[in-house]
Amino acid sequence: MEIGMIGLGRMGGNMAQRLLQGGHTVITYDRSSEAVTASQNLGAVGASSLEDLVGRLSQPRAVWIMVPDGAPTENTIDSLIPLLSSGDTVLDGGNANYKDSMRRAEKLASNGIDFMDVGTSGGIWGLAEGYALMIGGKKEVYERLEPIFQTLAPAKDKGLSHVGPAGAGHFVKMVHNGIEYAMMQAYAEGFEIMAAKEEFGFDLPKIAQTWRHGSVVRSWLLDLAADALAEEPGLESLQAYVGDSGEGRWTVQESVELAVPAPVITLALQARFRSRQDQPFGAKLLAALRNQFGGHAVKATITEDGADKQ
Repeated sequence: MEIGMIGLGRMGGNMAQRLLQGGHTVITYDRSSEAVTASQNLGAVGASSLEDLVGRLSQPRAVWIMVPDGAPTENTIDSLIPLLSSGDTVLDGGNANYKDSMRRAEKLASNGIDFMDVGTSGGIWGLAEGYALMIGGKKEVYERLEPIFQTLAPAKDKGLSHVGPAGAGHFVKMVHNGIEYAMMQAYAEGFEIMAAKEEFGFDLPKIAQTWRHGSVVRSWLLDLAADALAEEPGLESLQAYVGDSGEGRWTVQESVELAVPAPVITLALQARFRSRQDQPFGAKLLAALRNQFGGHAVKATITEDGADKQ
C-alpha cells in the first residue's frame, strides 16, 4: 500500500523503515531535511513540504502523523485539511489525549476526511519487534488500511486490534501507559528493597536474570531491567529523576471522573513527581512537625561556609 508519514523522529522514522521493509510505498516529510534524506536512503520517497507529500499520494490518501502531541499535532492536522479530499484518512500515532482525538475526528469529518487514532506501543524496539497498535475509528477504514497495521504489528494476527470509534485507540493507550507506570514502580521498589539488604550481598543482575525464566513476574519490562542492571549494577551514572509523558496523569484524571479507584497507578505517578524534587518542602515540614511535637532530632541545612543553618 501507499502511505504518507509525517514526523521522522525515533518512532516515526523506525515505523517508516518497517513499512518500507514490508514492501509499502512510503512518502515521508519532516521539518528536518536530514531526516527526510535518511528515509530516502532507505527507499522512501521524500517530500519537501506537506503540499508535496499530499500531491505524491494517490486517492484515497492515507497520511500518518507522528509528531509531538498538542500544538504540533493540531497545527499539522489544520494544515492538512485544505490539502486533502473527501475519503482521505489522517492517522495519529502519537500520545494524544483521547478527548482531543475525538474532537479532531469531528473536525476532519466535517471536511469529509476520516480519522484514525492509533495508540502505538513499542518504543525504540518497535522496528525489530513490531508495535502493539490500539486503533480507533471507523471499522471499514480500519479494514481498508489493515495491511499497513499488519506490517507495523509483530505479526499479522498479533498485537493489533480495532478497539472502537475515534478516541478509543488513544483511550486504551492511555490506560496501557498507566499500567506501565505501576509495573515499573513495582520493579523499582522491589529491587531497591533488595539493594538495601546489604548483609545478604544480593547480586541484582543475577536475580533479575533468574526472574526472567519461569517466574510469575517475568515480563518485557523485567527483561529491560535485567539489561540495565547487567550494564551497570549500581546505576551510578543515573540520577533518580523520572519524567512522564502525560498519559499516566490522564489515566488518573479519568479514574477520578469515572469514580473508578486506581490507587497503584496514582501512587506510581506521584512517585515520579517526587523523584524530580530536590529537598521537597513537604518533607521539610514533616521534619519540622516531628521536631515541634516530640523534640525529635532534625538534620540541619549546611550553608556555603560549611556551618549548620539553624
